[in-house]
Formats: sequence, C-alpha cells, structure tokens
Amino acid sequence: MKGQSLKIYVILYLVFLYAPIVLLPLFAFNSGTVIAFPLQGFTFGWFIEVFTTQALVEATRNSVFIAVSVAVFSTCFGLFAARAATRYNFPAKGGIVGFVMLPLVLPEIIVAVSLLVVLIQAGLSTGIWSVIAGHVLICTPFSIAILQGSFANMDKSLEEAAVDLGETPLSTFRLVTLPLVAPGIIASLLICFTISLDEFIIAFFLSGNEPTLPVYIWGLLRFPARVPVIMALGTLLVALSIILLITAEYFRRRGLRRAGKRDVGGFL
Repeated sequence: MKGQSLKIYVILYLVFLYAPIVLLPLFAFNSGTVIAFPLQGFTFGWFIEVFTTQALVEATRNSVFIAVSVAVFSTCFGLFAARAATRYNFPAKGGIVGFVMLPLVLPEIIVAVSLLVVLIQAGLSTGIWSVIAGHVLICTPFSIAILQGSFANMDKSLEEAAVDLGETPLSTFRLVTLPLVAPGIIASLLICFTISLDEFIIAFFLSGNEPTLPVYIWGLLRFPARVPVIMALGTLLVALSIILLITAEYFRRRGLRRAGKRDVGGFL
C-alpha cells in the first residue's frame, strides 16, 4: 500500500512538473493566436517569425554572447577553485570555500539589487558586461561543485608520477590533469551556459537597453497576439536545454567511467 501511494505521488508530481512544458509545442504549432483549446490548425509560422523578428534576434544574440562568456569565465574560476579545494590545505579553507559557494543559497533578487547598487555607486552603466559579471557570480559555485567531483575522482598518484618523470607542475597540469578532468570541464561549460541563458532576474536588473532573451520574452507578454511566438521560442529553448543537460550528463558519467568510479547521482 505504501509503495502504491508513493508511485501515485511520483506520477502526480511529474504531471504537475512537466504538463506545462508539454503544452508549449502544442500551442507553438497551433495556427490560432488565442492560447486555448480546441486547436485551430497546424502551422510553422510562429517558428519562422522567431527567426525573422529583428528585436528577438538581437536579444538572442545578446543572450548567447553572455552565456558563452559566462560559461568560459565561470569554468576557469571553478577549475582553479576546485583544484585548490581538493589538492591543498590552507588557513580558513572551509570558510573560504563556503563563502565562494554562498551565491548558491542567496536569493537572486538580493544579488541583482546589490550588484545594481554597486554599479550605480561606482558610476558604471548597466549592459551586457554587467550581466556577465552577475551571471559569473552565480554560475561559478555550480562549476566548482562539478569540478570538485572531477578532481576528487582523479588519482593523485598520476600527477605525482608525472612529476617524478621530470615534468614541471605546469606541464603536469596541461598533459595529465586537464585530460583527466576534461569531462567535468565540458559538463561545467554546458551547465553554466544553460543557467546563464535561462536566467531572468539578474538580467532584468542589469541589462539596461541591451535586453537578454528572457527579458525580451517577458516584454512580449504584454501583447497577447505575440504569445504564440513566445510558445514557439519556449519550445526551442526547452529542446536546447534538454540537449545541453543530456550532453553534460554524458560527459560527467564518461569521466566517472574513465576514473573507475561508481555513479551515485547526477543531473539525470
């Protein structure tokens, strides 16, 4: 009885979680402008409009540039921080690592308002680079969490053997460490890219007159006739997010297999 109740709960939870996502493609291919049943017809017109609306293309370009920059910066910072946390002991190590990971538990609205106040007080303008700074702040802890697992699963004796054979610390890191943690690096890049691409609150406060894609979508909601375009765009974003997450999980599990470790959890 208990197992049956748990199964029903899981099914209801999954329906509640994914039913709105399933509705996205249904209305994205609907020829009517009213989001309601019954559907009026089948069309690809809304998807075509996604790629022909200049303002939407500009917002997409801004978001992709921001997401790529954030993925690279966050992964670089995460790589250095994760290596320091797993390979070295230094004073107040736990407190420093905890402080770096703090954005994981801070409400994004607090982070966004704080960054906006700092920019105003410093006399700096909002725009793409301010959004990148804010996204790096919240994405770096995710990168550290992923890469810490990669470094923890790596055999330290391989680095020690390379040093014993005459390699310098830099060449050891380049020739031995990086290839072994490469799946974690790829997973970090993909996860940070996805988080930045979908993030709204920080971008809303800091984007200024250079809106990102989520901010532009929010602006379209004021025009009911444009909602089907949002549905089409949302369908594309969901498909992209799923592909990126599956790819990141593939490389994470590949890294575990190469290290000979058992998988005890993950994104999927």
